[in-house]
Amino acid sequence: MKKLAILLILIFVSHVQGQTVINGVVLNEKKEPIVGANIYLEGTYDGGSTGANGVFSFTTTEAGTQTLLVSFLSYESFTMVGDVSYMKDIEVKLKPDVNTLDAVVLSAGTFSAGDNSKVNVLNPLDVVTTASALGDFVGALQTLPGTTTVAEDGRLFVRGGDADETQIFIDGIRVFSPYTPTTNNIPSRGRYSPFLFDGITFSTGGYSAEYGQALSSVLLLNTIDEPDQEKTDIGIMSVGGALGNTQKWEKSSISVNASYINLAPYIALFPDRNDWIKPYEMASGETVFRKKTNAGLIKLYAAFDATNFELIQEDINFEEGLRYKLNNNNLYVNGSYQGVLNSQWSIFGGGSYTRANNKQGVMDQKIYSIDNAFHAKLKLKNRVSNRFKLYMGVEFFSTDFEETYGNDLIEDLDYGYQDNMVAAFTEADIFISKNLAFKAGIRGEYSSVFKDFTLAPRLSLASKISSKSQLSLAYGNFYQNPSSNILKFTQDVKSQNTTHYILNYQYNAERRIFRAEAYYKDYNDLIKYDEEFPSFSSDFSNAGYGYAKGVDLFWRDSYSIKNFDYWLSYSFLDTERDYKNYPAQGQPNFANKHNLSVVGKYWIDKWRSQVGFAYSFASGRTYTNPNESGFLNEKTKPYNSLSLNWAYLISPQKILYASVNNALGFKNINGYQYANTPDMNGDFARRALQPAADQFFFVGFFWTISDDKKSNQLDNL
Repeated sequence: MKKLAILLILIFVSHVQGQTVINGVVLNEKKEPIVGANIYLEGTYDGGSTGANGVFSFTTTEAGTQTLLVSFLSYESFTMVGDVSYMKDIEVKLKPDVNTLDAVVLSAGTFSAGDNSKVNVLNPLDVVTTASALGDFVGALQTLPGTTTVAEDGRLFVRGGDADETQIFIDGIRVFSPYTPTTNNIPSRGRYSPFLFDGITFSTGGYSAEYGQALSSVLLLNTIDEPDQEKTDIGIMSVGGALGNTQKWEKSSISVNASYINLAPYIALFPDRNDWIKPYEMASGETVFRKKTNAGLIKLYAAFDATNFELIQEDINFEEGLRYKLNNNNLYVNGSYQGVLNSQWSIFGGGSYTRANNKQGVMDQKIYSIDNAFHAKLKLKNRVSNRFKLYMGVEFFSTDFEETYGNDLIEDLDYGYQDNMVAAFTEADIFISKNLAFKAGIRGEYSSVFKDFTLAPRLSLASKISSKSQLSLAYGNFYQNPSSNILKFTQDVKSQNTTHYILNYQYNAERRIFRAEAYYKDYNDLIKYDEEFPSFSSDFSNAGYGYAKGVDLFWRDSYSIKNFDYWLSYSFLDTERDYKNYPAQGQPNFANKHNLSVVGKYWIDKWRSQVGFAYSFASGRTYTNPNESGFLNEKTKPYNSLSLNWAYLISPQKILYASVNNALGFKNINGYQYANTPDMNGDFARRALQPAADQFFFVGFFWTISDDKKSNQLDNL
């Protein structure tokens, strides 16, 4: 019995002697104790947690080199590798996790929407439920500050920049012809349906070095990574019809949408100011295929549309009006892959091809053009740590533009250009703490048509000044090649340039957000020519210059009033430039000094309805009155428009929708056209350039067929 007792004592003593005590204290950056932190040896069950004073202590039988891990919610994990015998009286300082929701966000000049965005100014749903947008993402973005109301055009004009200065990307790949074709005084629309997108980033300046060839703005559209279910969407509208279907498998899915628009029945009921020979007609289709791999996601996106119309528009210089005919088809194909290479490296690669075929007839003139464009991109991301992320990439752009001009008096003329551009960029996100971060990058581009290399640095900084607000600064240098309207006649020019300076304040709390942003843009090397329109005989140069400065304000609140969501946008813009055929510097005729938008949406449960409104105001735009002295010497009256919409749920999957743009029938004037020659008194006659129609009415029935019996197209209206 004595021998057994001695043996047990020896076993106990040897076990105790084989144990090692690991202890210490866990503190934050302010040297305050962290209570409840988890501490353990990797690959074992040995560990513990900190007490009220941040102290921990536990024993282990492990020996030699081990890995000690310390973790706590909202803090970065701490790792210590060493011999367990030295893991005594350790002082561990945990750093705040910079990826938490309350961390600082690099957001100067950028509006984000989507599930992956920390700060949503607009949701994807807003693109299609804004009364004035008519389902067009560009129309919804025009209710944001920084944009200018150019009602007769329909494209994005941002902070004193022409519409050509904004570039659009789908899944990170360039779109070369993003708008449907149109003619004078009839606004164009974005080609791409909001049905397939779940993320939008709209940058009004100071954007990442990853994106180039845009002087003013970039719009990033991200297609849905994974649809939630299989479904079929049917739309019957006063202007046409739409059909969509989504199929889903274990590791892949496909979505297809098709639509047909024909304005002939609508114009028969509501004639406008144009004399339509063949009313506007468009057939379009889109598809997205997705395939999951072990380490990433493959996406293939394709879109095609064909448009044609013919009309006679009033023209003060042609008694019988100006006859215009258009036939256009556009193909856009986009493929991309994003995946993980290892714990630190990830990769993105993709490319797009665009073929735009355009046939125009203006009186007895015929203009045929074909634009073939290609974009390829490869980007690598190295997640060195939570606080340091490095991006690098290369891009290749190729453009082949050909145009033929002819009329009854001359033989056909052929002209065009080819350009191959190579670009490289590198950028770093550096988080000093949860409250301070900055992004620094540089982009280089070489264009074969100019044989010129440009280098563009970018920098942004964000500092959290309270739990709900932050300040941001951004600086960037940007280059963009002249448009095809210039390069098809001459290549003896170079890239245009602008520099952005941005100061941003943002407050975000309880479903309310406020943004205030001041900016200054300095333009250089803008294209100038010496005739009314660019042509073979024009004298081109990069002698143009200009500036744009202003303040943008935004407030959105979906908290204060139950079931009511609204936002207000105001922009003040002071801009002048000397470019194109301007004889002197002046405020360009696409710029409004004041822009105001008010958008509201209210859900009425008793009526099973969502009602909404969108009001827009813009101060007058400049124009030149040849009967008075000076250039851009007068302004139009202010622009006003109130749009209303109503969506009624007949059943969970059937919706009746109606909207009217400019419900109060404001008589807006976009500008004036003057006669080419004066009358016998020396005065130039003029006519007002009014919208084709003062109002537009829309009615639609939308039906969704899906397994859950609840999904509907409210987010597509």
